[in-house]
Amino acid sequence: MKLATPRTLITASMIAASIIATIGPSHASAASYAVDGSHTSVVFSISHLGYSYTYGMFRKNSGSFEFDPDNPAACAFNFTVDVASLDTMDPKRDEHLRNADFFNAKQFPQITFRSESVRKTTGEDGKPVYEATGPLTMHGVTKQATLPMTFLGEGPGPYGNYRTGFLCRTSFKRSDFGMNFMVGPIGDNVGVTISFEGIRQ
Repeated sequence: MKLATPRTLITASMIAASIIATIGPSHASAASYAVDGSHTSVVFSISHLGYSYTYGMFRKNSGSFEFDPDNPAACAFNFTVDVASLDTMDPKRDEHLRNADFFNAKQFPQITFRSESVRKTTGEDGKPVYEATGPLTMHGVTKQATLPMTFLGEGPGPYGNYRTGFLCRTSFKRSDFGMNFMVGPIGDNVGVTISFEGIRQ
């Protein structure tokens, strides 16, 4: 049997290193997560006459995400919100918000977001932020949006399932999505806060 020479071993090592670099982190598979609706909150706020802010939430939501903390190119976020589940603790107002003056929940029952790219940055508090950019569809209108997902933490849950959590704070102009009713007395800018946990699959 012919023994490999040192030169042959060095060449083989260089080839192996080149292959590893090619199929390395940028092609690594991210972990898959299902959004845990019972530990997810979608909250919105809007100005009323400039005197106060009215707050509400969407009680039904679903989603999934792919997450690799060191490889944002492998990350992806997908969310769906049930518009009819909105709740501002005022049934009469909620009924109005669901009708054609505002969300028109019957014709447009869902708000959806699907990321097409993710960029990793650092927040003012030093925590990693994953800026997810992709189409946001609401009230039948689709716009490109960037949602900043601040990484809060990860680890085992109380029943052994592995969890990862994020916080997203952003805002939108409702008129950009065709909701123009009473812009002025009721604010155009809508603040949105989403806190969510995912369970690793």
